[in-house]
Amino acid sequence: MFESVVSLDNCLAPSIAPPFFTSTALVIGNGESRSWFTPRNQSVMIEVETWGCNAIYRDGKVDNLVATDAAMQQEIYKSGYVTDNTCFFMDWNLLPGDVGETFLMGYDIPEELIHKNERIINHPRTVNDNGETKHSIKLKQSCTIKGKEPSTIEEAIEKAFKINPNLDMPDFIQKMEKDVGVWITWVDEKDSVITFDFPKGWSTGCAALHLACQSEAKEVYMLGFDLSEYSKPLNNIYKGTDNYLPADSKGLNPINWVLTK
Repeated sequence: MFESVVSLDNCLAPSIAPPFFTSTALVIGNGESRSWFTPRNQSVMIEVETWGCNAIYRDGKVDNLVATDAAMQQEIYKSGYVTDNTCFFMDWNLLPGDVGETFLMGYDIPEELIHKNERIINHPRTVNDNGETKHSIKLKQSCTIKGKEPSTIEEAIEKAFKINPNLDMPDFIQKMEKDVGVWITWVDEKDSVITFDFPKGWSTGCAALHLACQSEAKEVYMLGFDLSEYSKPLNNIYKGTDNYLPADSKGLNPINWVLTK
């Protein structure tokens, strides 16, 4: 029998979760089977280290938040969650802040494909001995730049349809174009982001599982890893929200998770 490590606060949902072991990890996916669980409403035993994925931060805190795509990383950073909460971001490589100002020079990228956060930290006002007010501007000194080029996606789409002409073209193109663009994120001097560069090409959930195993957990449990089917609607509790596919999207081929290695 499983002993519950989840305390239900204002929720009547089932509380099946792993028992306590030394170095136990709970990796939380965003499949609809875990719609009863949110970090804000349920408490996990303090001995259990929690790992969450992407937009779960909108519903409360986890011990470790994992994000692998640029759009989601920038959303999390802009929210301020990274200030006091440990985050693992794929390929979060810092560059001098001024690079973010000049990087796009010479590129003809549509404005709607360029995503930036605010570089200015604050606008402090000071008054000198003569009673004059002065404005000083402090800028963030580092940034990250990530994204996908439209031309690369077009080549991938063409190749995919040659291999499998029976794909639902509109749905497939929608999935491929979701993260097309450039994300320039200016970062604070101090945050709680940890970069990682392996495993590349894995889903965020699989990357979170890998990181939990690398943290030397003796027992790793999964919640909300529902897999998916291309013939059925997309299974994700955040579908239809910012930086996710529309709610009417088709599911994904489960081979993306089953054969990850």
